[in-house]
Amino acid sequence: MSLNFDLFWSFRSPYSYLLLPRVVELVAAHDVVCNVRIVYPIAVRQADFFQKVDPLWVFYLMRDTYREAEYLGMPYRWPKPDPVYMDPATRLYPPEQPHIHRLSHLGIAATEAGRGLAFIREVSHTIWSGTVDDWHEGDHLAEAAARAGLDLAALDAAIAANPDHYRAAIETNQEAQRAAGHYGVPLMALDGEPFFGQDRFDQLVWRLKQKGLEAR
Repeated sequence: MSLNFDLFWSFRSPYSYLLLPRVVELVAAHDVVCNVRIVYPIAVRQADFFQKVDPLWVFYLMRDTYREAEYLGMPYRWPKPDPVYMDPATRLYPPEQPHIHRLSHLGIAATEAGRGLAFIREVSHTIWSGTVDDWHEGDHLAEAAARAGLDLAALDAAIAANPDHYRAAIETNQEAQRAAGHYGVPLMALDGEPFFGQDRFDQLVWRLKQKGLEAR
C-alpha cells in the first residue's frame, strides 16, 4: 500500500507555490500519494491578521520569498492582481473576495476530479511566476486547467450548481489543518505529524523514508 500525506495549501501563499515542484517530483518518482487539501489564506480566515502583525513580518516575507525563489531557480513575482483583495483605506480584508474564493473552490473541484496536485501546480505557476499579468482575465486559468487535464468551464459549472459543498469542503480542510498541528501553509501532515513550511520538505522525505518510501 502506498504511503500518503496531506498537503494543506493556499493559492495566496508564496511558500506554497515555491514548495510545489518538489512535491510533484516526489510523487512522480516514489510510491507515495499527496492528498491536496485546499484552505483559505490566513488573511481570509482572520481578516485583521496583517493589521496586528509586526511590520517586520511582512518585510521579511517579501525579502525571503524572492531570495528563496532565486535559490530554487524558480520564476517569482508577487501576483498582479493579488489573489486576496485588501481595502487600502482600512488595510483589512473584506468578506467579499473576487478571486480567492473562486480559486479555492476550483482547487477543491480539481482535487475531487483526481487532478488536484497538477491543477494547483499549473495555476500557481500562472499566478506567481511573474510570466502573466492579469492572470484572472482571458484564457489564462482555462489554459492552466487544460494543462492539468481539466476543463475550467466544467469545474466552474459544478461549483455554481452546489456552492455550499465547496465551502463546506474548505471548512473541513481547515478543521483538519488545525487538528494536524498548525494553522499555516504549506503544511504537510504524515500520520499525525505536522511539517510546517516549505523548508520542512526534506524532513518530510526523511520521515517517509523511515516509513518505507520506495521509488517507482
